[in-house]
Amino acid sequence: MTVSGRTPRLSIGLPVYNGEEYLAEALDALLGQTYEDFELVVSDNASTDGTEDICRRYAARDSRIRYLRLPRNIGAAPNHNRVFAECRGELFKWASHDDLYARDLLRRCVQALDERPEVILAHSGQAVIDGEGRVKVPYEYGLATDSPHAPERFRSMLFEPGGDDFYGVMRADVLRRVKPHDSYHHADRTFVAEIGLHGPFHQVPELLYFRRDHPTRAERANPGKRSRCVNLDPRRAGPLHPTPRLLAEYVWGFVSAVRRVPLSPADRRECYRHLAAWAASRARPGAGERVEDRAPVDPRLLTVSVDDLVAGRENRTGRQA
Repeated sequence: MTVSGRTPRLSIGLPVYNGEEYLAEALDALLGQTYEDFELVVSDNASTDGTEDICRRYAARDSRIRYLRLPRNIGAAPNHNRVFAECRGELFKWASHDDLYARDLLRRCVQALDERPEVILAHSGQAVIDGEGRVKVPYEYGLATDSPHAPERFRSMLFEPGGDDFYGVMRADVLRRVKPHDSYHHADRTFVAEIGLHGPFHQVPELLYFRRDHPTRAERANPGKRSRCVNLDPRRAGPLHPTPRLLAEYVWGFVSAVRRVPLSPADRRECYRHLAAWAASRARPGAGERVEDRAPVDPRLLTVSVDDLVAGRENRTGRQA
């Protein structure tokens, strides 16, 4: 239980813009976690729908929530950076306003970090769900982010289809050494790659995270490279940010990550060799593929029910500030 006046161990940052359709479900799932020593910082990016009302209602009955509202839309990337800057815990997790979380997700991830001091990020098994919460794509994580060898982690994140490590539980002191999230094409991939150069990740072998795919999700609503980047930061609009620049910044993002992280000369050279091979081949087919873009499968293949795992559907009790 979080003690009033004490800094919580874990901070959760939830940036949101016009998220009224799924926000309450996401908040219920987070507030109903079996691990309770956290603060939840919600940054509303000048939403024009019912997001503000939902946030204020939840904040009024649960003292772990801090609700911040921006006077104008600054873009998704600056808002993600803002919630991290506002957080106080030694551990940190980004949360999405439209995803769902099993009751034990936070507890199992924090436990994994406590048991493995060398690990800097803990995440869990995941599946993609649709707008109604039905499993669309179960995902078998194949990245070598648990390798003790930094160049091998980097190679894997270059060439293998990405997961959602961005939404893992991380050590905040490591995250502060990483360049803030940018807004060029696939900036999330270079961001996570830099995190991975600092240390290994650990995957909790349980299905605890449910990534929601729906028509109004940012990637769906903004299918083009430039439109996605403008959604990340409105300053990307206009002739000064043509697509070739956005792609060049993407490649340079990997280069600068390798330059910034304290690696041995041998490890740095190996990372550059992997990067050169990736650039020359433009990555093999499927690299960078989003799991929700894969062919859907019969959800009956899964042996777990989302409704059974997700927290707070009926038993959530509010807290008074």
